[in-house]
Amino acid sequence: MRTERETATNTDPAGGWSLVVPLKPLARAKSRLGRAAGEDARPRLALAFAQDTVAAALDCARVRDVVVVTDDPVAAAALAELGARIVPDAPGAGLNAALAHGARSARALRAAAPVAALNADLPALRTGELARVLEFASAFPSAFLRDAAGIGTTFLSAAAGAEFRPAFGGPSGSRHLASGAVEIPLSGVDSVRRDVDTGEDLRAALALGVGPRTARIAAAAACAGDR
Repeated sequence: MRTERETATNTDPAGGWSLVVPLKPLARAKSRLGRAAGEDARPRLALAFAQDTVAAALDCARVRDVVVVTDDPVAAAALAELGARIVPDAPGAGLNAALAHGARSARALRAAAPVAALNADLPALRTGELARVLEFASAFPSAFLRDAAGIGTTFLSAAAGAEFRPAFGGPSGSRHLASGAVEIPLSGVDSVRRDVDTGEDLRAALALGVGPRTARIAAAAACAGDR
């Protein structure tokens, strides 16, 4: 278990990034984890993932604010307590509509801010690795980072004034590449790639070193992996 998080030392001359983090209602989140962790632990793990993700993001010196798009009242309260701004999923039209809505909300307050979507299930997220991803992305109108499997996406950015065009879900990496976003080729940013959908994913995240909330609940659930 990681006992402390790295702190980014670089600053962002543009005034910092706005990150948009989408989160399903906890009753429906992370359905594939039920077999590994048990149905009782599944929603608690989903919330812990989001809490550890948001806490690490807010600790990053390049991040100005985090906007969480969710309709779940329990998650909204817990993440607001960490310092996130909560935006209801007013479109109610799926993940990409929620992300676009969150980005509009962020830009309504800071029109010149760069924005980026970040998955809510990155419990091993390290601030220093996120800072490197943001630094790379800042040089391009749009950039994206593939997930650990190399198929999906865990991060998608849009510079100030650039259109934000999320195409998450399934093989989103190829869609983001086709849209003109630059693929981020950095090595050593495993914690930003390591999303968690299955018991195997969770074991990989635990091996990287997860945040304290995830570690506590995973230990209590005694996850044995998919059966």
